[in-house]
Amino acid sequence: MMPLRFILVGLGARSRIWRRVLHEHPDCRLVGLVDTDDRRLVEAARESSQAAGDSATPFVGATLDEVADSVDADVALLCTPPGGRHSQIAAACSAGLSILAEKPLADTLRDAEAHVAAADEAGVPLAVGLNFRYLAVTEALKELFSDDRLGPPEFGRFTYERWRDGHLPHLNKYPLTMGQPMLWEQSIHHFDLMRFVYDAEPVSISARTFNPSWSMYADDANVGVLISFTNGIEVTYQGTWAGNWQQMGFEWRTECQRGVAVQREMFGNLGYAFRDDAALSTVPLRAEEPWVDDARGLLEDFVSHFRDGTPLPCSGADHLNSLRMVEACIRASSGEGTVRLNEL
Repeated sequence: MMPLRFILVGLGARSRIWRRVLHEHPDCRLVGLVDTDDRRLVEAARESSQAAGDSATPFVGATLDEVADSVDADVALLCTPPGGRHSQIAAACSAGLSILAEKPLADTLRDAEAHVAAADEAGVPLAVGLNFRYLAVTEALKELFSDDRLGPPEFGRFTYERWRDGHLPHLNKYPLTMGQPMLWEQSIHHFDLMRFVYDAEPVSISARTFNPSWSMYADDANVGVLISFTNGIEVTYQGTWAGNWQQMGFEWRTECQRGVAVQREMFGNLGYAFRDDAALSTVPLRAEEPWVDDARGLLEDFVSHFRDGTPLPCSGADHLNSLRMVEACIRASSGEGTVRLNEL
């Protein structure tokens, strides 16, 4: 079989990881690069040529339309900011390219729904890069609940406290000025993880968002949420990009009928205990390189969909259920009170 041929759109921070894992995968080939910055295009094309051999230099251009017209390709990989993707989605659909888009798919629920509808009408698969599902700690936590040693989960507390310096050179800059950056760029991961790990859907949400005086973000960097899920699971969530200490605070604790599961680091430190245990029992995790191995796992499942007919991972339609949680938080914080998800 021919390798899956990718056009990478957007050469910001995340694109370096995707270029790396694409070059490593034996069944993938990078055939095109898209960006409006000529300097980025030249640098990325040079690095790609060195990684794959000079005979495999990708075609470069300023728009996806231009590059898709010039090379034979199968997939458009969107590493662009979530706002303003209409032309990219339209170009991919017109060219019959499958779509793998960095999360979130859009920065409004309405736009995301329009993207999913456009891909469905064009008959092209659309997946979203929810790479945190592929972390070793996520897979192990999901297994803890599925093997029923602790009993069904009933309530939980998820805290994420970070001083995220949005001016650092390795980070994308658009979150500094976007609306609700914490919700759209970070909490969306956490909401997706809750749905994925608990295997449950949100029913209702109450929320409050705000911005402390020292925040570098133009809009709210703090989020507090109460979430009710199907199966009676209740979760209290607190997230911030403006925690005023360099040390990250992360803890996801879930109370089950016979004990607790506790994740104490974003990429690891998982344990569990039964009610009368004196200490947590550590859950062993495979060694991994964060951000890279999880991207590898997502790419492998994405390729398998085309090669073996396995389900499309992280589909756009499924992603909408997490985006509706973000929309519910925004509405609740704006004064609508508790928002029921079926109203969205």
